[in-house]
Amino acid sequence: MSHPLPPLRLLTAFAAVARSGSVQAAAAELNVTQPAISQAVKQLEDHVGQPLLDRGRRPARPTEAGETLARAILDGLGQIAQALEALRLAQAGHDGTVTVACSVGVATYWLMPQLSAFYRAYPEYLVNVMTTPTGSPPMGEGVDLAIRFGHGRWTDGAVHHLFDEVVEPLCAPELRARHGAVVSPAAVSLLHVRSSEPSWLSWEAYLRATGQPPVRREGQVFTNYVQATQAALEGHGMMLGWRSIAGALCAAGRLVPAGLPPLAVPDAFFLIARGKRRGKASEVFADWLLANAATPG
Repeated sequence: MSHPLPPLRLLTAFAAVARSGSVQAAAAELNVTQPAISQAVKQLEDHVGQPLLDRGRRPARPTEAGETLARAILDGLGQIAQALEALRLAQAGHDGTVTVACSVGVATYWLMPQLSAFYRAYPEYLVNVMTTPTGSPPMGEGVDLAIRFGHGRWTDGAVHHLFDEVVEPLCAPELRARHGAVVSPAAVSLLHVRSSEPSWLSWEAYLRATGQPPVRREGQVFTNYVQATQAALEGHGMMLGWRSIAGALCAAGRLVPAGLPPLAVPDAFFLIARGKRRGKASEVFADWLLANAATPG
C-alpha cells in the first residue's frame, strides 16, 4: 500500500524555505513564526525518513533529497495554480484578455518590463502572466501563448522564433573589481541553477564548450534563475547570465561580464500560439511580442 501524502501545510512550508533560501524568509512569506516553519520541516523530514535541510550551513540549504522533493512540490503546486487560474480565466474569459505562460526568470526580467510599453500602445487589452518552474511551459487550458526556450520543434501550437540566446558569466561589479580583468571560475563561488531540462546550460557544460578546465570547487545551488540572479547581485558568486534575461541588469550596471568568453547556445526562445486563437487580444499581443523581441543588452 502506498504511503499517504503529508499534510499540504508541511509541503508548502518546505517549498517556501527552498524557494526563498531561509527559514526566516519563508516565515515572512507565509506570515507565520520561524518556529512554525522549523517544526513543519521537521515533521516532513519525519514523514520522509531523512534530512531535507543541511543545518550545518548558514542559512540552511536543502540536501540532495530536499532539492528533489522541493522541485516536485514546486512543480505540483505550480500545476495546481495553473489549473485554477485557467479555470478562472475560462469562466471570466473575454476578448480583451490574453494569458501568456513563461518561466519565472523570463517573466521577471524580460516580459514584465516590456508590458508598460504594450499597455501604452494597447490600453484596451489586459495581459495575464502565468509563471511556471520550467523553461518550456505547456499549452494548458486557459493559456493562449507560451514563451519557451528549446529546439522549436513542438507540435502543440504555431511556433514563432523570438530570439537567439547567448550565455556569459556575470558577477557584481565589486566582485569583478577584486579579481581584475578576468574572474577565474576556480577563484570564486559558482552559482548553479539545478534543472532537469536538457536545454539548460550548466557550468560544467559551459566550461567544456569554451575550452576551460573543469572546476571541482563546490558552489551554491538554486532551484530557479531568479534566486541565482539575486545571489549574484549581492556578490555571493558568479552566475551564467542569459543575455535575454540578464541583459537589462548589465545595461543598468548592476551585473557586469566576468571577462570570460560568451557562448552562443544552439537553442532559442520561441513564442507558441494556440492553433485556434482565443481572441483579438491574443493575436494583438503575439504580433506585438514578435515585433518587439529584440534582446536587451
